[in-house]
Amino acid sequence: MTELKKTPLYDKYIEDGAKVIDFSGWALPVQFSSIKEEHIAVRENVGMFDVSHMGEIIVEGEKALDYLQYVLTNDISKVTQSQAIYAMMTNEQGGVVDDLVVYQLEDNKYLLVVNAGNTDIDYKWLTDHKIDGVEVKNVSSEYGQIAVQGPKAKELMEKLVTVDISELKMFGFIQDVELFGKTVILSQSGYTGEHGYEIYCYAQDTVDIWNGLLEAGVVPCGLGARDTLRLEAALPLHGQDITPNISPIEAKMGFSVKLQKGDFIGRDIIAKQKEDGPARRSAGLELLERGIARTDYEVFNKNDEKIGYVTSGTQSPSSGRSIALALIDIKETEIGNEVYVQVRKNKVPAKVVKTPFHKN
Repeated sequence: MTELKKTPLYDKYIEDGAKVIDFSGWALPVQFSSIKEEHIAVRENVGMFDVSHMGEIIVEGEKALDYLQYVLTNDISKVTQSQAIYAMMTNEQGGVVDDLVVYQLEDNKYLLVVNAGNTDIDYKWLTDHKIDGVEVKNVSSEYGQIAVQGPKAKELMEKLVTVDISELKMFGFIQDVELFGKTVILSQSGYTGEHGYEIYCYAQDTVDIWNGLLEAGVVPCGLGARDTLRLEAALPLHGQDITPNISPIEAKMGFSVKLQKGDFIGRDIIAKQKEDGPARRSAGLELLERGIARTDYEVFNKNDEKIGYVTSGTQSPSSGRSIALALIDIKETEIGNEVYVQVRKNKVPAKVVKTPFHKN
C-alpha cells in the first residue's frame, strides 16, 4: 500500500483489522466487520465513515462569487456562512466535471468539498477558468473529515458538542465547534439517506476525534456500506451515475441547476435539455428475478432493443431486492415499465420503480 495515498486514519484501519482496498488511489477500508452489519448500523443506529480522502479547495477574492456563479450550476449567492449548497461543475457539453458542496467560510472566501478522485482534475479546471480577483488553492492535505450517519446521530452529536445544533437543516453548518477538545466545522449533511453530520477537522486531529466517537459507541463503517447506503437513497456516484458525458438533467439532478441566475459553463445545452426534455434519463430499476445489475450492464426493452445501461447496481441490504440506477431512453422511464438487464448470459426482467429505493 506504500504507493497509495493514506488518510490520517490509515494506521487505525490496520490496527482494527479492516479490509483495505485501493479506492481512487487511496488506501481505504471497504469494511470493518461486514458490509451488511455496517449498513444496518447506519439505517438503525449510528455509524461513521472516514471521508478524509475527499478534496478541499479554497476559492477566495473580491470576485469569488461571480467566478463560482460561472463555473457552478447552482445559485451560489444563496450560500451563507451558515448554509452550504450542493452544486455541479459542468463542461461546455453540459456534462458533469464533478459534484460538490460549497461552504462560505467568511466574506469572499469559499470552501469547495470535491470528490477524492477528481481533486486534481477539479483544481486544474478551476485554475484554467480562473478570472482576475480570484485565488484558488488546493488545501486537501490540511483537512480530515468524518461522516457520522444514522437515526441516532442527532441525539449523539447533541451530547458531544457544546453548541445548539437542534435547528440545523440540511447543509446547515456551524464553524468553530468544539468536539473532544478539537475545533471543527459541523455540517448537517451526508451521503446515506439518513440524518447525519460531516465533521471537518484539522488533519492532525482526525485520529483523536475518531477514537472519541468509537468510545461513544459509533460503529466504524467502510466503503462497501457507504455505496449500498447511497444507492438505496438514489444518490449519484461521480464516475458512474454522473460523468463528463452525463448532464445533471439526464441524471435527474436538475434541482442543482438554477438557470435564472445567469450564464455558466454548459448552460445553453442544459437549458435546452430542461426545456425539451433529455433523450435519456436515469431511472430506478428492480430486478424481478435472481441476479445483480452491475455497472455497465446493458438494458433492453420488450422488443429486445438496447435502450441504455446500468450506472450503479447492488442487492439492497435493507430489503434484499436487487436494485439499480440505469441511464435509459426517456420513453422507457415510466414507472412500472418492464425492461431487461443483460446479466452475464441472461436477460433478467426488471421494472422501472420510484426512487429513492429507501426512504427514512
